[in-house]
Amino acid sequence: MQRPFDIELAKLKEKLLLMAGTAEASVQNAIRALIERDSVLAEKVKADDDLLDRFEMEVDEEAINLLAMAPLATDLRAVTVAMKISHDLERVGDEATAIAKRVLELNREPQLKEYVDIPKMGRLATSLLHSALDAFVHQRPDQARLIIPADNEVDQLHKQINRELTSLIEQDKANVRRCLNLIVIIKRLERVADHATNIAEDVVYLHEATDIRHADHAE
Repeated sequence: MQRPFDIELAKLKEKLLLMAGTAEASVQNAIRALIERDSVLAEKVKADDDLLDRFEMEVDEEAINLLAMAPLATDLRAVTVAMKISHDLERVGDEATAIAKRVLELNREPQLKEYVDIPKMGRLATSLLHSALDAFVHQRPDQARLIIPADNEVDQLHKQINRELTSLIEQDKANVRRCLNLIVIIKRLERVADHATNIAEDVVYLHEATDIRHADHAE
């Protein structure tokens, strides 16, 4: 027979997955809005941020109620990890909203250049986020551990694009505003990957009771 705690925890995880789907879609839509110069889609991303804020508050409220029912150390870890993942997902929504705002600014001017590496960076970041959430759902700390070094690829791509945009500013001061908007966008994508890493570390902590946040992940 299932404990009342297990039933309520399952409901909490279900809400967390709905939140995760919204956060992931927001980042994907923000990048699509950039590529397709779609201001309507960018506005939708901004509107969806309110939904993610509500999700976070609901998850926190349910988690606090669950803490009073959690008799075991593993139960406590499950609830606290759910709250931490919820916070990271809310922050992912903030990153997507920040990207959407910059897209709206960029759409007021001619496109600076063809976007190749920025969409690639977006795909990498969202892929890491999806993998981290998949590791959480399927209870795969081994999969979660693989995400952490993979974040290095996003970091390297961020540095490369940043150098290219800085060079465009140096070539022509007329590029400054558009380049600065793109620099903010890639920084936000880097942060999405960082949130994915946070979630992966939480999955490891949940299943192995090991805090690897400040471990040396270099290979």
